[in-house]
Amino acid sequence: MTPFIGEILGTFVLILLGQGVCANNTLKDTLGRNSGWVLITLGWAAAVFAGVTVSSEASGAHLNPAVTIGLAMAGKFAWSGVANYIIAQMIGAMLGSMAVWVMYRDHYNRTEDAGDILGTFSTGPAIPNTFNNIISELLGTFVLVAAVLYAAAPNFVTEGGVTPGLGAVGALPVALIVLAVGICLGGTTGYAINPARDLGPRIMHMLLPITHKGDSNWGYSWIPILGPILGGVLAGVLYTTLL
Repeated sequence: MTPFIGEILGTFVLILLGQGVCANNTLKDTLGRNSGWVLITLGWAAAVFAGVTVSSEASGAHLNPAVTIGLAMAGKFAWSGVANYIIAQMIGAMLGSMAVWVMYRDHYNRTEDAGDILGTFSTGPAIPNTFNNIISELLGTFVLVAAVLYAAAPNFVTEGGVTPGLGAVGALPVALIVLAVGICLGGTTGYAINPARDLGPRIMHMLLPITHKGDSNWGYSWIPILGPILGGVLAGVLYTTLL
């Protein structure tokens, strides 16, 4: 499996399970409806564990443009591979989101609240405040990328290929980091902390034929892109400064 396919597969699994837990918690007549924030944070942590496990040997399991950029800033990933990884992550995120819609389509069509529907696809602020929302995404992503750099150290990709991946053991600390970010910092913006995780499903929300679907909230969409990228850059810069 090539690194490009690895990133598609890993991000697909990440969104399939992550958006899946949001759908299970939110949509009408699901067995998990209204299970709450703890279920969502646990589900996303498990989604990260699964995504990293299946893709780490092939690509290093970035699954997140902010991680890819942060690793490149820290000298742990070749800049020449950044664009390909981000494209693969976006493809995987969109495919994963579409798969969730296919699986839960009866529940999507029964759900009348447009905000609930959008909330399963993408994030939004509890209190709209542009500066604070960006800071929330920046700090959450900074914690993620800094911890990845120091604890998990994903692979450095060279022209010769990818070094041995993290595997299931290496995936566990990354999943726990995401769990901590979600429980401790996620209540302000829904902790996208991943531009592909938010933008890919938001695009699918716009494209898919969902009954009672409302606006995709494109006015907010740039915040879960810019905030995580800034957080990843900051983590990479500090890593190289303090190394």
